[in-house]
Amino acid sequence: MSTEPVIQIRNLSKVYRDFWGRKKVRALNSLSLDVRRGEVFGLLGPNGSGKTTTLKLLLGLLFPTEGEVSILGKPASDVSKNERIGYLPEESYLYRFLNAEETLDFYGRLFKMTPATRKQRTDELIEMVGLKGARRRQLKEYSKGMTRRIGLAQALINDPELILLDEPTSGLDPLGSRDMKDLILKLKAQGKTIVMCSHLLADVQDVCDRIAILYQGELKVLDRVDDLLRNQEMTQIRASKLPPDAIKEIEAIAARYGAKIHEIGQPQNTLEELFLKVIRDSAERPGQRFVNTSAS
Repeated sequence: MSTEPVIQIRNLSKVYRDFWGRKKVRALNSLSLDVRRGEVFGLLGPNGSGKTTTLKLLLGLLFPTEGEVSILGKPASDVSKNERIGYLPEESYLYRFLNAEETLDFYGRLFKMTPATRKQRTDELIEMVGLKGARRRQLKEYSKGMTRRIGLAQALINDPELILLDEPTSGLDPLGSRDMKDLILKLKAQGKTIVMCSHLLADVQDVCDRIAILYQGELKVLDRVDDLLRNQEMTQIRASKLPPDAIKEIEAIAARYGAKIHEIGQPQNTLEELFLKVIRDSAERPGQRFVNTSAS
């Protein structure tokens, strides 16, 4: 993973207004963060926290009230950057009368890909997402999980550098969810940068390098997942053949009893426990927010 930022967000705010221009809701409040090349970045928060607004601002579908967004070295308002981005929305908007092959061929045409390249990418992606046996079935016959898979394939048709995923495991059974997470890790291994929003915290914990937690439009937490989940107040020791009386002077006693220490470290909480703690603390102290000192 590189330290080069693919996405730079500085003091980003978005205020939605009513018909008369009066402020209706502040969806984002001075958000600042970077997403580094080659990482899987998780954007978390309860409903209404600003996750989807952030993705739409990145894509240039919305304009910020204040602040700046740079993505792949270009302003978010520059639509040419979208040729290098893949986007899977929470609800895939696909033509239900087309089959998988026709769907991917259609989106390949939008990117002005040659017929040979479209055919190659279509075959590769159908195989990747596990729809080889249903490649000629119309999408209206697909289950929710199958629709999610073809939606991911459509997002990858242009071989993007940056992939934005909104609830990628939504509607998938446990096996399909595991397959989707394996695909995300495979894309990371290929050097792709991935930003994902999800309400399924276990999924985020499995695949993300770093996470940001938003609450009521404000950044509350930003760090590596393993650092955030490590319980700094406790020490965990894992050893084999260690009797109960070998507590003090653990290394000397372990050697004396012929025990082997497998691990000495700090136990981790789950991402769900961290998430709930951050949201509860934010509700109790609404003025407290995370200051991203690394963003300059």
